[in-house]
Amino acid sequence: MSTIIEVKNLAVSFHTYGGEVQAVRGVSFSVPRGSTVAIVGESGCGKSVTAKAMMQLLSCPPAEYKGGEILFNGEDILQKTERQMERIRGNEMGMIFQDPMTSLNPTLTIGRQITEGMMKHRAFNGKEAKEEAIQLLHLVGIPQPEQRFDQYPHEFSGGMRQRVMIAISLACQPELLIADEPTTALDVTIQAQILQLLKKLQEEMGTSILLITHDLGVVAETCDYVVVMYAGVVVESGTAEEIFANAQHPYTKGLLQSIPRLDQQRAQALRPIIGSPPDLMDPSPGCPFYARCEQAMRICKNHHPTLEHVNGEHYSSCWLRHPMAQVVR
Repeated sequence: MSTIIEVKNLAVSFHTYGGEVQAVRGVSFSVPRGSTVAIVGESGCGKSVTAKAMMQLLSCPPAEYKGGEILFNGEDILQKTERQMERIRGNEMGMIFQDPMTSLNPTLTIGRQITEGMMKHRAFNGKEAKEEAIQLLHLVGIPQPEQRFDQYPHEFSGGMRQRVMIAISLACQPELLIADEPTTALDVTIQAQILQLLKKLQEEMGTSILLITHDLGVVAETCDYVVVMYAGVVVESGTAEEIFANAQHPYTKGLLQSIPRLDQQRAQALRPIIGSPPDLMDPSPGCPFYARCEQAMRICKNHHPTLEHVNGEHYSSCWLRHPMAQVVR
């Protein structure tokens, strides 16, 4: 299966008064065409920074691209000018931002915000853009789209605003859709509706989706592949089935043990991951999970493990995968 976008050894830092924050450190993964790939991990692990870097939405300074490539349809995004990126953003690559409360312009009507991209990238006139926007609002489940077209964001509920964000991101029929925490701050019922909507739109339009989330329930429901990030690096990757059935990295196992399970006959206490993520102003040379890992070895402190092949498309960055490591029971 061909890939629509491939990230190779991406490194991004932020320069602050306190020093350099190494937010993303050598991240590599790819998104196969027509599939859904999830990047998971706790807050601060570099998920959103990676997503914004893929669309060159980071302000430089304070951000700095320290290295790597982002190949979209074979062309390196990081080598393109801002004018070239303006032709790609919203047209070939769409993005659903994390908070619709702040992502929508409160002074412009919903219709104006949806049609803006169509008129810029698809050369629609006002009438054509309005007809297409109304169809999009209907597609994403907004009732009475003709009336809603002329309303403002404050007249919509949180779930409705998120649907509008999806409509805006799909206005130009992008090949790749990046969804950054699309169900954050929504109740469970609305979350399910948004996820079903994304799945339906992917089937109808063939769009590839990169989903940024910390909700493993969402991942299990919707995703084909999973990339697990911790402290700015990829610690495990594989198909969703491989990750959920046979997680190898202690951090991935900790994530799975910290969520409630409905397939167990007896209720079991959740096991949180003790400790806090490392300081990315001064990351250690070894495994970033060393200080929180119950199975840490001496080598983990000073030597960073490489991604080792487990089986199939499954890879794990852990010294426990090394042939000389002792078997942990």
